[in-house]
Amino acid sequence: MTDIPHAALLPNGLSDVLPPRAEHEAHIVEQLMAFVAGHGYHRVKPPLIEFEDGLLSGAGAALTRDTFRVMDPVSQRMMAVRPDFTVQIGRIATSRLARTPRPLRLCYAGQVLRVRGTQLRPERQFTQVGAELIGATGEAAEAEVIVLVAEALEAVGAADLTLDLNLPTLLGVLVDAHGLDAEHHAELRAAVDHKDVAAVRTLAPSGLGGLLVSLIQATGPAQETLAEIGGLGLPDPAAERVAALGRLVARIESAHPGLPLTVDVLESRGFEYYTGIGFSVFARRARGELARGGRYGAGPGDSAEPSAGFTLMMDAVLDAVPPAASPARGLAPPGHDRALAARLRREGWIVLNALDGTDDPAAEARRLGCTHLLGASGPEGLD
Repeated sequence: MTDIPHAALLPNGLSDVLPPRAEHEAHIVEQLMAFVAGHGYHRVKPPLIEFEDGLLSGAGAALTRDTFRVMDPVSQRMMAVRPDFTVQIGRIATSRLARTPRPLRLCYAGQVLRVRGTQLRPERQFTQVGAELIGATGEAAEAEVIVLVAEALEAVGAADLTLDLNLPTLLGVLVDAHGLDAEHHAELRAAVDHKDVAAVRTLAPSGLGGLLVSLIQATGPAQETLAEIGGLGLPDPAAERVAALGRLVARIESAHPGLPLTVDVLESRGFEYYTGIGFSVFARRARGELARGGRYGAGPGDSAEPSAGFTLMMDAVLDAVPPAASPARGLAPPGHDRALAARLRREGWIVLNALDGTDDPAAEARRLGCTHLLGASGPEGLD
């Protein structure tokens, strides 16, 4: 006999978001969107699914393994469900908004779907909120998006934030300077990502191996770490990137004094399509990162415009903000003063309409989780 799964059983990594968390998420999302809108970012809403060859081209190729695909029964072409918003925002910028003056500021909020989760984030479907500054180069643009994400998170109550900065392309610059081929580069990248010092020393030429080990170990508070890296004798192209990171740190510290900044220059996991700095935002109470972003576009062989942006992962953000306050909740019996109920709702109350009369309205209000009962003169508290 075939076992029929329970109707509430969902695939791994997918879940129902129930009250009050779903309501809290919607409220925080709108607060975040309002905050970035106040800085001149215009909201766009790309489709959940689009043609595969568009979504997974250019920078989107780095997301291929995370992307669900389906056959479009109308066009008979393969389609892909977005695993991330950034590529879609770039497509909108270079097509529908190609003639809009630069720099172009866009923001978004919505659901993404991925083939697999991670240890820290096993969810495969979750809400993202983000902003992109398109067509702008230099540290001023990078500083804007970094300070913006920190201030937006603080505005919704996230506390004890830490921002970690990295240079995802630095390893490639060092490998090129030492003439390693692509195969050795890939092996070395895996070893560096896992901070496997022994493997790094084995795979890299002696001069490069020692330098990479020193860079792996040089992590921590931004100013001290950058000073330590500055004494390692990096090749000129690498030294220039580290110097640019130092200038960015100075801009962030000037715009947002007191924001803890750390540096881990060789961190690149999740930053595969970035062409400049990358960053992650963490909070003490949240699991995993709250946000990720950085510089992308205008890299070698990349036709995208130079851009900087960030993406917030709302499951982690909700862990970092205070829990939602419960609004006052009242029951309006049949024949109640509808003008009074409307005024209370405008003031933030939840007012339920009783569907039928009852001999004990107060008991019915308690059964429905109400704290008040609407009377002739206003809401009356329930003992």
